[in-house]
Amino acid sequence: MAEKFDNLEEHLEKFVENIRQMGIIVSDFQPSSQTGLNQKLNFMITGLQDIEKCRQQLHEINVPLEAFEYIDQGRNPQLYTKECLERALAKNEQVKGKIDTMTKFKSLLISELGKAFPEEMAKYKAIHGDDPPS
Repeated sequence: MAEKFDNLEEHLEKFVENIRQMGIIVSDFQPSSQTGLNQKLNFMITGLQDIEKCRQQLHEINVPLEAFEYIDQGRNPQLYTKECLERALAKNEQVKGKIDTMTKFKSLLISELGKAFPEEMAKYKAIHGDDPPS
């Protein structure tokens, strides 16, 4: 899969460089540079065809629209990935805290119920296999 991305990256870099060179030719256009401009236009068409071939190889890749928004804003799309991971980590910590709280609550509840209803809790522990809380 990595070589497909490398191939696409290579074609995109060539395409961008060709467009940059074409911009230079157009910005200072002289009739004598018409041949070079035509050549660059043909390279542009070939480059688009190469990019299209790469796109077909990567059709199963889904990119979140938010990543394109980062690009449109002139931000690095890797920041999107970083921020997603940071949000996931924060949510993970939050959920872990809830799980820890519920585990402590269960332990305390079993302990207190064991004091109030020792026979019933002995049956409960026999059925559920819970160890006595520490």
